[in-house]
Amino acid sequence: MMAGERPDHGRICTNISGQLYVQLRGKPCEVFSKDMKVRSGPEPKSRDEIRGLYSYPDLIVVCDEPRFHDEYRDVLLNPIVIVEVLSQSTEAFDRGEKWERYQTWLPSLLEYILVSQTKLQIEHFIRRSNGEWLYSLQRGLDGNLELASVGCTLALGDIYDRIVFPPEPVGVSRDGSG
Repeated sequence: MMAGERPDHGRICTNISGQLYVQLRGKPCEVFSKDMKVRSGPEPKSRDEIRGLYSYPDLIVVCDEPRFHDEYRDVLLNPIVIVEVLSQSTEAFDRGEKWERYQTWLPSLLEYILVSQTKLQIEHFIRRSNGEWLYSLQRGLDGNLELASVGCTLALGDIYDRIVFPPEPVGVSRDGSG
């Protein structure tokens, strides 16, 4: 279902990954690409039953020692940050069922980021110490996204480098104001 990606999706992932790599270098955290699975469901009853156990986020940040589901070391259990670049075909799932699964099955998850590739907009969810999630919306090429859990700051201008957005309707500015 997820074979291939559009150029803007890949650009955004690479832009974010590059910023994270540089800022996490020499620290106890590291960034993983979209080929790393994370747990997003209950423990399977048998090795053959893996339906709903994992998802493939676009980017993952893990701190300290990565923990894995089993000896195959292919299902990560302790992500701190997950980034999803929204696509028309996956947006509803990323916002809905996948997000619910992450909240339920990943107690280590502290920040969830949804990055639009059709408009200059990043949604940021931060888990508070009481388990509640705070929501913020970032817009504007001069803005920054602060990832406090891993001590990184992502410049929106760099996230959206080489991305050309569709024209705005007349009377609506890029930052969403009228």
